[in-house]
Amino acid sequence: MLSLGLKIAMYIIMAVQLLAIGYAAHLIRRTKYNIIWTLCIVGLAISFAMHLLLLYSPEVFNYEAFFLLDVVASLCIVVAVLFAHRLVTYIDRLNYQRSLFSKRLLSAVLRTEERSRSQFAKELHDGMGPLLSSAKMSLSAISAENMSKEQQNILNNTRFVIDEAIRSVREISNNMSPQILIDFGLAQGLHNFLSRIQSLHTIEIVFNTNLRKERFDNDIEVVLYRVICELVNNSLKHSGCSKIEISLMLRGGYLQLHYDDNGCGFNPDKVIASGMGLSNITSRVDSLNGELQITSAEGRGVHVFANINTSQSDSHTPKQRRRRWKKR
Repeated sequence: MLSLGLKIAMYIIMAVQLLAIGYAAHLIRRTKYNIIWTLCIVGLAISFAMHLLLLYSPEVFNYEAFFLLDVVASLCIVVAVLFAHRLVTYIDRLNYQRSLFSKRLLSAVLRTEERSRSQFAKELHDGMGPLLSSAKMSLSAISAENMSKEQQNILNNTRFVIDEAIRSVREISNNMSPQILIDFGLAQGLHNFLSRIQSLHTIEIVFNTNLRKERFDNDIEVVLYRVICELVNNSLKHSGCSKIEISLMLRGGYLQLHYDDNGCGFNPDKVIASGMGLSNITSRVDSLNGELQITSAEGRGVHVFANINTSQSDSHTPKQRRRRWKKR
């Protein structure tokens, strides 16, 4: 005879088994992995029947029969676990393929964007540039000796406007596709960009790098150039900072970027919703499987760290991307 405590324990086990059977049956209707849930139902049903017989018909208890039923139930559970393992492996492989496809798609989008920028910059420089230069030469050929003072002022203003238009075309063309980056590499391109920023704004920019004439994959150079440009523009537009410090170092095959400003900072919990161009930065770093950390707090400036592997031979093997948003 079974003791009262043992009977209560068996009732609890049977209730749990019934709940598990019901949930497995529910999963059969909701998923396509029916073999796993069917095996679980069979194993649990056999175990439930064994407990039921022990409670209500102990006189028919047969050790050999119960042993065989227990073996069958155990085999069902074991096979279900093996199928579940295959399912988990399949899902992992599917997630890997999705991650790989997402990365390649993002890279293709960024490359297409850069090609469009380059083509537009070339057409702007080669099309509008010569026309404006010709207009300037034509105006220079006009003699102002026989003109009235008012006419001379109009001529001078026209020359000034054309000079400004030529300068604007060059600046827009350079921003769209910086030729110095293409010709001389990342370090020289950044030096040129930061020099132009300092000439236009009253802000101190400190740029340290151990790069000289090293060249990297075009995607790496363009991404890091765009990321730094975006960070500087964000600081100028939103932070109200008086100093920017940028460090770009090549260490052990990795390009490491540290960016700091002493501006107003921001709340990392709200920055994704508000934008500020950081979505472009994260997308570009993600396209290279890079690591990105952004640390900030209101009134305490911002620190950005990016770590990019310069070996593009591994670029098609997605690593665990880490994107961290921290409060100071």
